[in-house]
Amino acid sequence: MLSARSLFQEIVDHDDSFQLFCSIAASGESQGGWENARIAALVPDSMRDLAPKITRHGADEDKHGRIFQALLRRRGLPAVPVPPETDYTMLLEQRGIGLTHEKLRRDEPLTEEDIVVYLAHSRVTEQRAADQMTMLVRHFGDHPDVGRAIRMISHDEDNHLSYCHEELLRLAREGHGRTIHRVLRESALAEIAIYRDVSLAVMDHMGRLLHWPTAKSAVLAAGIRGMYAYERFAGWHRMISLRLPERLGALSGAPTGVPGLA
Repeated sequence: MLSARSLFQEIVDHDDSFQLFCSIAASGESQGGWENARIAALVPDSMRDLAPKITRHGADEDKHGRIFQALLRRRGLPAVPVPPETDYTMLLEQRGIGLTHEKLRRDEPLTEEDIVVYLAHSRVTEQRAADQMTMLVRHFGDHPDVGRAIRMISHDEDNHLSYCHEELLRLAREGHGRTIHRVLRESALAEIAIYRDVSLAVMDHMGRLLHWPTAKSAVLAAGIRGMYAYERFAGWHRMISLRLPERLGALSGAPTGVPGLA
Protein backbone atom coordinates (compact mmCIF):
# COMPACT_ATOMS: atom_id res chain seq x y z
CA MET A 1 0.00 0.00 0.00
CA LEU A 2 1.34 3.41 -0.97
CA SER A 3 1.55 6.04 1.75
CA ALA A 4 3.56 9.20 2.39
CA ARG A 5 5.51 7.33 5.08
CA SER A 6 6.40 4.34 2.91
CA LEU A 7 7.28 6.56 -0.03
CA PHE A 8 9.61 8.81 1.94
CA GLN A 9 11.15 5.81 3.70
CA GLU A 10 11.99 4.33 0.32
CA ILE A 11 13.60 7.60 -0.80
CA VAL A 12 15.62 7.97 2.42
CA ASP A 13 16.84 4.36 2.38
CA HIS A 14 18.33 4.53 -1.14
CA ASP A 15 21.51 6.56 -1.62
CA ASP A 16 20.73 7.86 -5.11
CA SER A 17 17.20 9.02 -4.30
CA PHE A 18 18.28 10.49 -0.95
CA GLN A 19 21.09 12.31 -2.75
CA LEU A 20 18.67 13.88 -5.24
CA PHE A 21 16.11 14.74 -2.55
CA CYS A 22 18.66 16.53 -0.34
CA SER A 23 20.29 18.26 -3.32
CA ILE A 24 16.97 19.70 -4.48
CA ALA A 25 16.08 20.79 -0.94
CA ALA A 26 19.51 22.32 -0.24
CA SER A 27 19.46 24.26 -3.51
CA GLY A 28 16.00 25.69 -2.90
CA GLU A 29 16.78 26.72 0.67
CA SER A 30 20.08 28.32 -0.29
CA GLN A 31 18.37 30.25 -3.06
CA GLY A 32 15.80 31.48 -0.56
CA GLY A 33 18.60 32.58 1.73
CA TRP A 34 20.20 34.65 -1.02
CA GLU A 35 16.90 36.22 -2.03
CA ASN A 36 16.03 37.28 1.51
CA ALA A 37 19.52 38.67 2.10
CA ARG A 38 19.24 40.81 -1.02
CA ILE A 39 15.74 42.01 -0.11
CA ALA A 40 16.93 42.95 3.38
CA ALA A 41 19.77 44.98 1.87
CA LEU A 42 17.41 46.81 -0.50
CA VAL A 43 14.47 47.52 1.81
CA PRO A 44 13.25 51.12 1.33
CA ASP A 45 13.90 53.58 4.16
CA SER A 46 10.18 53.72 4.99
CA MET A 47 10.26 49.99 5.86
CA ARG A 48 13.69 49.62 7.44
CA ASP A 49 12.08 48.12 10.56
CA LEU A 50 11.47 44.98 8.47
CA ALA A 51 15.12 44.51 7.49
CA PRO A 52 16.17 42.53 10.63
CA LYS A 53 13.25 40.13 10.20
CA ILE A 54 13.97 39.61 6.52
CA THR A 55 17.63 39.05 7.38
CA ARG A 56 16.59 36.47 9.99
CA HIS A 57 14.36 34.76 7.41
CA GLY A 58 17.29 34.52 5.01
CA ALA A 59 19.62 33.23 7.73
CA ASP A 60 17.13 30.47 8.54
CA GLU A 61 16.92 29.46 4.88
CA ASP A 62 20.72 29.37 4.63
CA LYS A 63 20.78 27.19 7.74
CA HIS A 64 18.29 24.78 6.17
CA GLY A 65 20.47 24.52 3.09
CA ARG A 66 23.45 23.65 5.28
CA ILE A 67 21.38 21.06 7.15
CA PHE A 68 20.54 19.21 3.93
CA GLN A 69 24.18 19.40 2.84
CA ALA A 70 25.20 17.99 6.24
CA LEU A 71 22.77 15.10 5.81
CA LEU A 72 24.47 14.31 2.51
CA ARG A 73 27.93 14.45 4.07
CA ARG A 74 26.84 12.04 6.81
CA ARG A 75 26.07 9.49 4.10
CA GLY A 76 29.29 10.26 2.24
CA LEU A 77 27.33 11.66 -0.71
CA PRO A 78 28.11 14.78 -2.76
CA ALA A 79 25.34 17.11 -3.91
CA VAL A 80 24.17 16.55 -7.48
CA PRO A 81 22.92 19.11 -10.03
CA VAL A 82 19.25 19.99 -9.67
CA PRO A 83 17.24 19.09 -12.79
CA PRO A 84 15.66 22.33 -14.10
CA GLU A 85 12.18 20.83 -14.12
CA THR A 86 12.44 20.25 -10.35
CA ASP A 87 13.67 23.78 -9.54
CA TYR A 88 10.62 25.18 -7.73
CA THR A 89 12.16 28.63 -7.09
CA MET A 90 13.31 29.13 -10.68
CA LEU A 91 9.95 28.05 -12.09
CA LEU A 92 8.10 30.48 -9.81
CA GLU A 93 10.29 33.32 -11.03
CA GLN A 94 9.70 32.33 -14.65
CA ARG A 95 5.96 32.64 -14.00
CA GLY A 96 6.49 36.18 -12.71
CA ILE A 97 5.83 35.28 -9.08
CA GLY A 98 7.78 37.24 -6.47
CA LEU A 99 10.68 39.60 -7.13
CA THR A 100 12.95 38.80 -10.06
CA HIS A 101 16.60 37.98 -9.53
CA GLU A 102 17.45 40.69 -12.04
CA LYS A 103 15.83 43.26 -9.74
CA LEU A 104 17.50 41.83 -6.65
CA ARG A 105 20.95 41.98 -8.25
CA ARG A 106 20.66 45.73 -8.77
CA ASP A 107 21.91 48.07 -6.06
CA GLU A 108 18.69 50.06 -6.17
CA PRO A 109 16.27 50.35 -3.24
CA LEU A 110 13.08 48.36 -3.57
CA THR A 111 9.70 50.07 -3.35
CA GLU A 112 7.06 49.57 -0.68
CA GLU A 113 5.00 47.65 -3.24
CA ASP A 114 7.99 45.36 -3.90
CA ILE A 115 8.07 44.47 -0.19
CA VAL A 116 4.32 43.83 -0.18
CA VAL A 117 4.78 41.54 -3.20
CA TYR A 118 7.64 39.72 -1.46
CA LEU A 119 5.63 39.14 1.71
CA ALA A 120 2.48 38.02 -0.13
CA HIS A 121 4.46 35.61 -2.29
CA SER A 122 6.25 34.33 0.82
CA ARG A 123 2.95 33.78 2.62
CA VAL A 124 1.95 31.33 -0.14
CA THR A 125 5.26 29.48 -0.47
CA GLU A 126 5.78 29.30 3.31
CA GLN A 127 2.35 27.70 3.65
CA ARG A 128 3.51 24.97 1.30
CA ALA A 129 6.80 24.56 3.17
CA ALA A 130 5.11 24.47 6.58
CA ASP A 131 2.55 21.90 5.42
CA GLN A 132 5.23 19.66 3.91
CA MET A 133 7.38 19.79 7.04
CA THR A 134 4.39 19.12 9.31
CA MET A 135 3.69 15.99 7.26
CA LEU A 136 7.32 14.87 7.48
CA VAL A 137 7.45 15.48 11.23
CA ARG A 138 4.29 13.41 11.68
CA HIS A 139 5.82 10.44 9.87
CA PHE A 140 9.58 10.90 10.44
CA GLY A 141 10.05 13.21 13.42
CA ASP A 142 11.62 10.32 15.35
CA HIS A 143 13.76 8.99 12.48
CA PRO A 144 17.33 8.39 13.71
CA ASP A 145 18.99 10.01 10.68
CA VAL A 146 16.69 12.85 9.57
CA GLY A 147 14.25 13.34 12.46
CA ARG A 148 16.11 16.11 14.29
CA ALA A 149 16.71 18.06 11.10
CA ILE A 150 13.07 17.77 10.05
CA ARG A 151 11.79 18.97 13.44
CA MET A 152 14.12 21.97 13.43
CA ILE A 153 13.23 23.02 9.90
CA SER A 154 9.52 22.56 10.60
CA HIS A 155 9.76 24.89 13.61
CA ASP A 156 11.45 27.54 11.48
CA GLU A 157 8.90 27.23 8.66
CA ASP A 158 6.07 27.75 11.16
CA ASN A 159 7.85 30.90 12.32
CA HIS A 160 8.23 32.13 8.76
CA LEU A 161 4.53 31.62 8.07
CA SER A 162 3.58 33.43 11.29
CA TYR A 163 5.81 36.35 10.33
CA CYS A 164 4.17 36.64 6.90
CA HIS A 165 0.67 36.66 8.42
CA GLU A 166 1.60 39.26 11.03
CA GLU A 167 3.35 41.64 8.65
CA LEU A 168 0.73 41.37 5.89
CA LEU A 169 -2.06 42.13 8.35
CA ARG A 170 -0.14 45.18 9.51
CA LEU A 171 0.45 46.35 5.94
CA ALA A 172 -3.21 45.80 5.09
CA ARG A 173 -4.15 48.14 7.94
CA GLU A 174 -1.72 50.68 6.49
CA GLY A 175 -3.55 50.73 3.14
CA HIS A 176 -1.94 47.94 1.10
CA GLY A 177 -4.91 45.57 1.32
CA ARG A 178 -5.87 45.64 -2.35
CA THR A 179 -2.34 44.86 -3.53
CA ILE A 180 -1.98 42.11 -0.93
CA HIS A 181 -5.21 40.42 -2.02
CA ARG A 182 -4.26 40.59 -5.72
CA VAL A 183 -0.74 39.22 -5.22
CA LEU A 184 -1.90 36.48 -2.88
CA ARG A 185 -4.44 35.24 -5.40
CA GLU A 186 -2.01 35.39 -8.35
CA SER A 187 0.74 33.69 -6.35
CA ALA A 188 -1.48 30.90 -5.03
CA LEU A 189 -2.93 29.98 -8.42
CA ALA A 190 0.51 29.95 -10.02
CA GLU A 191 2.11 28.08 -7.09
CA ILE A 192 -0.31 25.16 -7.09
CA ALA A 193 0.34 24.55 -10.80
CA ILE A 194 4.11 24.79 -10.37
CA TYR A 195 4.01 22.54 -7.31
CA ARG A 196 2.11 19.95 -9.36
CA ASP A 197 4.64 20.12 -12.19
CA VAL A 198 7.63 19.95 -9.84
CA SER A 199 6.08 17.06 -7.90
CA LEU A 200 5.49 15.12 -11.10
CA ALA A 201 9.08 15.79 -12.22
CA VAL A 202 10.56 14.75 -8.87
CA MET A 203 8.49 11.56 -8.78
CA ASP A 204 9.57 10.77 -12.33
CA HIS A 205 13.24 11.06 -11.35
CA MET A 206 12.69 9.06 -8.18
CA GLY A 207 10.86 6.37 -10.11
CA ARG A 208 13.80 5.90 -12.42
CA LEU A 209 16.33 5.86 -9.58
CA LEU A 210 14.29 3.38 -7.55
CA HIS A 211 13.11 1.33 -10.54
CA TRP A 212 9.43 1.72 -9.75
CA PRO A 213 7.04 -0.33 -11.87
CA THR A 214 4.93 1.63 -14.33
CA ALA A 215 1.76 1.01 -12.32
CA LYS A 216 3.27 2.53 -9.16
CA SER A 217 4.46 5.63 -11.01
CA ALA A 218 1.03 6.00 -12.61
CA VAL A 219 -0.74 5.82 -9.24
CA LEU A 220 1.58 8.46 -7.75
CA ALA A 221 1.14 10.75 -10.76
CA ALA A 222 -2.63 10.38 -10.51
CA GLY A 223 -2.47 11.30 -6.83
CA ILE A 224 -0.46 14.44 -7.59
CA ARG A 225 -2.89 15.50 -10.31
CA GLY A 226 -5.80 14.76 -7.99
CA MET A 227 -4.34 17.00 -5.31
CA TYR A 228 -3.89 19.77 -7.89
CA ALA A 229 -7.53 19.41 -8.96
CA TYR A 230 -8.64 19.81 -5.34
CA GLU A 231 -6.38 22.81 -4.79
CA ARG A 232 -7.47 24.45 -8.03
CA PHE A 233 -11.14 23.98 -7.14
CA ALA A 234 -11.05 25.07 -3.51
CA GLY A 235 -7.85 24.28 -1.64
CA TRP A 236 -5.96 27.37 -2.81
CA HIS A 237 -8.20 29.62 -0.71
CA ARG A 238 -6.44 28.52 2.49
CA MET A 239 -3.18 29.80 1.00
CA ILE A 240 -4.46 33.38 0.76
CA SER A 241 -6.31 33.81 4.06
CA LEU A 242 -4.71 35.99 6.73
CA ARG A 243 -5.10 35.55 10.47
CA LEU A 244 -3.30 36.84 13.52
CA PRO A 245 -0.78 34.11 14.40
CA GLU A 246 -0.18 32.65 17.82
CA ARG A 247 3.56 33.31 17.40
CA LEU A 248 3.77 37.11 17.34
CA GLY A 249 7.24 38.49 16.65
CA ALA A 250 8.31 35.06 15.40
CA LEU A 251 11.40 36.39 13.60
CA SER A 252 12.56 38.79 16.29
CA GLY A 253 15.98 38.02 17.67
CA ALA A 254 18.96 36.13 16.32
CA PRO A 255 18.65 32.89 14.32
CA THR A 256 19.29 29.64 16.13
CA GLY A 257 22.26 27.44 15.29
CA VAL A 258 22.29 23.74 14.65
CA PRO A 259 25.14 22.14 16.63
CA GLY A 260 26.15 18.86 15.11
CA LEU A 261 24.08 19.31 11.95
CA ALA A 262 25.19 22.44 10.13
